[in-house]
Amino acid sequence: MHKPVQSIFSQSFRDEISQLIRNIPDYPKPGIIFRDITTFINTPLFGDFIDSLKERYMSMNIDYIVGIESRGFIFGAPLACALNIGFVPIRKKGKLPFATASEKYSLEYGFDEVEIHTDAFRGAKARVVVIDDVIATGGTALASIKLIENIGAECVEACFLLNIDSLGGIEKIKNITQTLSILDVGD
Repeated sequence: MHKPVQSIFSQSFRDEISQLIRNIPDYPKPGIIFRDITTFINTPLFGDFIDSLKERYMSMNIDYIVGIESRGFIFGAPLACALNIGFVPIRKKGKLPFATASEKYSLEYGFDEVEIHTDAFRGAKARVVVIDDVIATGGTALASIKLIENIGAECVEACFLLNIDSLGGIEKIKNITQTLSILDVGD
C-alpha cells in the first residue's frame, strides 16, 4: 500500500524508515556508526519514499537528478525515472570515461576528489536536485554542488535520507542551496 503524497514529512513515516535502518558500530573504523540502508531499500517503503520525493519535485521544474557516488545512485536513478528526467552521476576521480570537471574536498585525513562529465547537462541553466544517502561533514556534497555550478547548472535542492546533525554538514549546504533531510540523527 502506498503512502499519501508528502508522507515522507510525517513523523510516522520517518519513524518507519528510521526503524529499518541498521546501525553498525565501529564500522569502517572504531568510533564510527555506519548507517546501513540496505534494510530500508529492500522493502516496499522504499517505493513509497521515491513516490513521495517525486511528488515533491514534480512542480519544481527539475531537469536532472544528480546522484553522488555510490549510494546516491540508489535514490537518484529511480527518482529520475519516476520524474521522467535525466540522471547524472557524480563519481570518484578516474571513474568517468569522457571529459570531466573535478573538485577536490578535504577529509579528516587528506583530500578526495569527485568528477562529473563536462557535457552532463543539456540546455541552458539546467535545474538539478542533488541526492545522497547521508550528509555528515558536507565535503562531498559541497564539492558536488560546486561541480554542478561550474559546468553551468543550478542546484535547486540537496536531498539526503540521513543528516548526521552533530557533524554540521547540512548547515554548510544551507548556505548555498535549499536542503531536505528526511532523518536527523546524532553521530
